[in-house]
Amino acid sequence: MENILEIRNLGKKFVDSNFSLHDVNLSLPKGVIMGLIGENGAGKTTLIKLIMNIYGRNGGSVTAFDGLDNVKDEAAFKNRLGYVADEDYLYVQTTVEKTAKAFSIAFDNWDNDIFTKYMELWQINVKKRCGELSKGMKTKVMLALSLAHKPDMLILDEPTAGLDPAARIEMLDVLREFVSDGEHSVLFSTHITGDLDKVADYIALMIDGTVTEIMSADETQEKYAVVSGGNDIKNSPLLIGAKTTEIGFEALALRKDLPKLGNVNVRTPNYEDILVHTILQNRENRRNS
Repeated sequence: MENILEIRNLGKKFVDSNFSLHDVNLSLPKGVIMGLIGENGAGKTTLIKLIMNIYGRNGGSVTAFDGLDNVKDEAAFKNRLGYVADEDYLYVQTTVEKTAKAFSIAFDNWDNDIFTKYMELWQINVKKRCGELSKGMKTKVMLALSLAHKPDMLILDEPTAGLDPAARIEMLDVLREFVSDGEHSVLFSTHITGDLDKVADYIALMIDGTVTEIMSADETQEKYAVVSGGNDIKNSPLLIGAKTTEIGFEALALRKDLPKLGNVNVRTPNYEDILVHTILQNRENRRNS
């Protein structure tokens, strides 16, 4: 499968912080949606800002679209990339219509019919000032602006945060349509793991500033299981991120270790299970270090 984005050994150190992004490696294939997950402070937004060259990297490389470097070829790189930030970048005093006009000048492949289609679909009055829009409406405007210049890839930071359930489904449908031709891809961070269960082909798990695993839904289910049972094995080193329940514990475990755990209840994990139990395990590791 051909990759649209390649990140190799990417690093970023912050002078005024103990946090750093280190040795990030990630490949995003064409035609897929990849969810970027991890606890707050794991580095998801930092990684996205490094891809966008909002933060300068200290090492490694980011290339896309057959070799364009995100720094050396920044203009060409961004011309083929749609970006929705976690905080809106819209000028509050400017109307939606004038914002679209400004974007049309900045991008080579602007198609106003695409922008208009989404404004009509989402019933957004383009005569309104951006500052008059709700958070959810601003997100939709940013997504429409990104789609209207016909990018090859979308990078979205918490795109469904602040949207009601119906609006989230609409946005996820747009993402599915975007990748349906097998040539376009999406990378998006989110804490709403239910959205990932609906649309993500892969997840990339971030812990303490690096990507620790990249898995498809099938690979996740083949590798892990959620187990629960009594307190007699709650402290087993084979359990990942055990948490107390009314009847004992629930944890993540490797399927290959299930025979060693004995009589436990087993179910198939979803992305939320992976995220929650990984976070719990990471917190436990910090306490013990």
